[in-house]
Amino acid sequence: FLSSMASRKGGDSKNVSSKVAELTAEQKQEIREAFDLFDTDGSGSIDKNELKVAMRALGFEPKKEEIAKMIQDIDKDNSGEIDFPEFLEMMTAKMGERDSKTEILKAFRLFDDDETGYITLENLRRVAKEIGESMTDKELQEMIEEADRTNDGKVSEDEFLRIMKKTSLY
Repeated sequence: FLSSMASRKGGDSKNVSSKVAELTAEQKQEIREAFDLFDTDGSGSIDKNELKVAMRALGFEPKKEEIAKMIQDIDKDNSGEIDFPEFLEMMTAKMGERDSKTEILKAFRLFDDDETGYITLENLRRVAKEIGESMTDKELQEMIEEADRTNDGKVSEDEFLRIMKKTSLY
C-alpha cells in the first residue's frame, strides 16, 4: 500500500527500482581514479584493505563484513582481489543503490509536507486525496501500522526505507 502510493506520488518508480544505474562518464572516471589510486602496486587489482579505502574515497562507509561479502560476490576468479571490471560492476550497483535511496527519500519528503520527519495519518490522508485514492482512515492507519516498527503511530525515514526495500522499490 504505502509503497504503491509512494511510487505514484513520487512519480519515478522506474528509476527507483532499476538495479544498475547508467553511470556518467564523470562517475566512471571517478571510479577509475579511486581504483588506480588504491592499486598501489600497479597490479591491476586491489585487495580487501585497498577496496575499503577506495570505497571510502567514493563516499561509502563499508563494514568489514560488507567488504568480505562484496569480494565473495564479485571476485569471479576467487583470487581474493578485485580487478577494475569487477570493481566497476560493483560500484555501478552501489551507486545505483545510493541513487535509489535518494529517490525514496524524495518520496518520503513528499509525504512529510509538514517537515516533522515522520509520515502521519494526516500526511497519508492528504496524499491519498491528492492522487484520487479514496481510502478510509482505518485503511490508512493499517498502512502506518504495517511500516511502524517503533509503535509510535507514525513512520520515520528509516521505517519508510525499510518498507520500500521490503517491497523491492529500493
